[in-house]
Amino acid sequence: MAMDPAPGEPSADLQAASELLRALAAPVRLGIVRELAGGGRPVHELVEALGVSQPLVSQHLRLLRGARIVTAHRRSREIEYTLTDEHVAHIVLDAIRHAGEA
Repeated sequence: MAMDPAPGEPSADLQAASELLRALAAPVRLGIVRELAGGGRPVHELVEALGVSQPLVSQHLRLLRGARIVTAHRRSREIEYTLTDEHVAHIVLDAIRHAGEA
């Protein structure tokens, strides 16, 4: 049973949504999620698709993993990253489409 928030405090679901959006609030992270919406990818493919450095992609992947937005699975010599939840892809793709309409 969920407890009611203290007066002036956001509910737990609003707090969790805020943390999710904060974790996504960088162009590189949005790009990573957009790329992973099509399926799992290793780091070198994300680097190529996004046109940014491997250390930068790795740094953003670390943050996305910490936020439980992506997961990592070893495939032979590579680590493949996938989205933990497809709902995040919908949020990001809808936001990108919306921004393109403005």
